Amino acid sequence: MTTILDLAPAAAEAALAGWLAEAGEPAYRVTQLVPRLWQRPVRRWADATELPQALRRSLDTAWPLPALTREVQQESRDGTRKMLWRLPDGEAVESVLIPEGARRTLCISSQAGCPLRCAFCATGTMGLKRNLAAWEIAAQVRELLLGPEPVKPTNVVFMGMGEPLLNWDAVDTALTLLNHGAALGIGARHITVSTVGILPALAQLARRPEQFRLAVSLHAPTSALRLTLMPIEKRYRLPEVLAALHAFRRRVTFEYVMIQGVNDRDEDLLALVQIAKAAGAMVNLLPLHPGGAPGLTPTPGARIASFAAGLRRRGVAAVARRSRGLDIAAACGQLRVARGEVSGEVAAEADGDVDQPAGVGGVAHRPRADA
Repeated sequence: MTTILDLAPAAAEAALAGWLAEAGEPAYRVTQLVPRLWQRPVRRWADATELPQALRRSLDTAWPLPALTREVQQESRDGTRKMLWRLPDGEAVESVLIPEGARRTLCISSQAGCPLRCAFCATGTMGLKRNLAAWEIAAQVRELLLGPEPVKPTNVVFMGMGEPLLNWDAVDTALTLLNHGAALGIGARHITVSTVGILPALAQLARRPEQFRLAVSLHAPTSALRLTLMPIEKRYRLPEVLAALHAFRRRVTFEYVMIQGVNDRDEDLLALVQIAKAAGAMVNLLPLHPGGAPGLTPTPGARIASFAAGLRRRGVAAVARRSRGLDIAAACGQLRVARGEVSGEVAAEADGDVDQPAGVGGVAHRPRADA
């Protein structure tokens, strides 16, 4: 069911203005109501004490405000915070808040589970439960504003549970809620959408006028190697994904989880140089989160550093990221999997209905970047 929090600011304002007119309330009330959705959010209209009590009661009946429940929160020694959110229907998703200096990056989920079954991703073990509604995506930020110690992220990355572009309609609206000045007001250049490369929705994202950032979950420099790690390669081949990037007017980032003996060889480096240069992309090298990938071994730190140096020597901008939250279940999907919530998957949507190729081993995390 669509709620007032599912509506973009202009639509929400129009809906509330119409309701106020029918209720015989003065038109100026809408300027009091709209900021309480996202800018200065309340859990219930009853908490908006600047409004008359009778109006608050009517609003709670006519326009109830849905909420996520913070069921579990873990905090790492490095300050990383992992939240498990319970959704109204009982499903659960995760988000991770990563502080670094003045920057606070929130990694958010767009689906409960994921149908893609990438070999290094714990979320894939649970399959797709369902898509999130637009409000459930943006509420991962809203709930932080409502917490006992309110915090507003400076950056948001769609690198949590799920493939954002398999839930494009909700993500499209959520991007507006995250960015619009009348909603959460986070700058477009501080919002990153990470995707394996779902071509139809990728084209729609490219048509948006805002300067949202794009990260492509690459993880292999050739189509053949990528297929052994990511079943989606059967449907959307790497050359087609790379060609689609030309529609973006801003620099693209390649996300590359480093797996020892799989994608960290010299020949992989040289192939990655070729495609990164052709796309004008920078490369984020991500360590495989330890403990979450039976059958897969993280590339040693020294090799990650030399791999990054090799890219830079050949003219490719590259950053070797460090793992965060190693003392908690900070990798995407790990906390939910650890709680045993991996059964009862639903059928994948058409674009995500792919098979696991033979010979692919264990799972770890869907990587995140400090974008």
